[in-house]
Amino acid sequence: MTKPCGFEFWRSTLKGARYVVAPMVDQSELAWRLLSRRHGAELCYTPMLHAQVFVRDANYRRENLYNELNQDDRPLITQFCANDPEVFIQAALLAQDYCDAIDLNLGCPQMIAKRGHYGVFLQDEWDLLEKMIKLADEKLSVPITCKIRVFPEIEKTVKYAKMLEKAGCQLLTVHGRTKDQKGALTGIASWKHIKAVREAVNIPVFANGNIQHLSDVQRCMEETGVQGVMSAEGNLHNPALFEGCSPPVWEMAEEYLEVVEKHPPCSLSYVRAHIFKLWHHTLQIHQDLREELAKAKNVAGVAEVNRQLKQRCQKEMAKDESEWTQTRLPFPHWICQPYVRPPKKFLVTLELDSVSVKRALEDGDGSNDSLSKNKQKKKARNPNKNFCPELKPKYIKCEQCGNPKGNKCVFNLCRGCCKRKAFKEVADCPGHGLRFKTKALKQCKSDTGGGLTNGTVSTAVHDPL
Repeated sequence: MTKPCGFEFWRSTLKGARYVVAPMVDQSELAWRLLSRRHGAELCYTPMLHAQVFVRDANYRRENLYNELNQDDRPLITQFCANDPEVFIQAALLAQDYCDAIDLNLGCPQMIAKRGHYGVFLQDEWDLLEKMIKLADEKLSVPITCKIRVFPEIEKTVKYAKMLEKAGCQLLTVHGRTKDQKGALTGIASWKHIKAVREAVNIPVFANGNIQHLSDVQRCMEETGVQGVMSAEGNLHNPALFEGCSPPVWEMAEEYLEVVEKHPPCSLSYVRAHIFKLWHHTLQIHQDLREELAKAKNVAGVAEVNRQLKQRCQKEMAKDESEWTQTRLPFPHWICQPYVRPPKKFLVTLELDSVSVKRALEDGDGSNDSLSKNKQKKKARNPNKNFCPELKPKYIKCEQCGNPKGNKCVFNLCRGCCKRKAFKEVADCPGHGLRFKTKALKQCKSDTGGGLTNGTVSTAVHDPL
């Protein structure tokens, strides 16, 4: 049977889904997907799964996909991060019978993705990506899709999208932010980039970015012409976003905890993280219960904190409106609503039309007021610690991987690369304490009864890696 492609895949398999819950690490688990589907979501993604771990670890497969099968959780797309075509295909083949499509993550901008060399850090390796997508399109029984971030230049973004389409991608999700737009520098997503991609390709396109309310979804679809809109943070703070309503937080929290109880197992860390997100605004006021939630040892403990938060909010609601806690939020703090990152010490100016992205620090005095809470704690432990990028020591990069090289390395490499090279060449590196040549010579001497002094060194050494 021929697998559906492009718009046929979107219309038949995905049932023309318009409202999409994004793949979120440790957050888009089964219980949250089911809750989101109850409140308007039409398509969900699994959390991002690591292809290499998925292939080698049966427990990882069971915990993250196989044990989460549910007839109410379809259509479902499984997302992988990978940088090796063969490993990606092996993982996808193991997952394809449990989902409706396989997605390749080309959008994760976090440091862990940079270290692992996946996500958005593959966006310049077009030959590798073309090979991965082509292989997946040929080998899999389900369609292959991709989630990407944009380049600063619209033209390059369009060329990138068309390359993925030509390679075999059947649906493209475009996050309208660049690789560098994350954390305090998140800024505004460019719908112009998304619109340009949509007009250039002949496959369905989902938009991602700037979605906080249902009105944003409708406006995005009108302005870009996309087939669907994906939400991540908006969904985490209000799982009823796609219904166009903002219910009291405790209603969503109680319903989520009920789903968790009905569909075990669910990691306590996932549950706690969701409750923290839902109650984010209220926990800024009731700091004592924030601590209690962090200490909760089980789901019952989380439910008890939720009950106390509900009671406190209902007591406040019973008062005159003038006595409510004053915030800068559009709704009272106990109502589900988006979290908007404050600009703090950063001024982010995005001029995507002129292909320029300018970022400047508003204040660089290094005072504690300008530091994050985490950095303030580090400063308290070490008063001499400096967080100014200009004053940090400059490290010489490893010639192979870009990590800091060892100062005394004979190969000018980091320890990992040096270890591989020294093993391969049976060499020593005193700077990293590696003695492969010395050990091999000693082994040869003992094998020949001390008769070998300067002969050829055997490479039959156990791989240290």
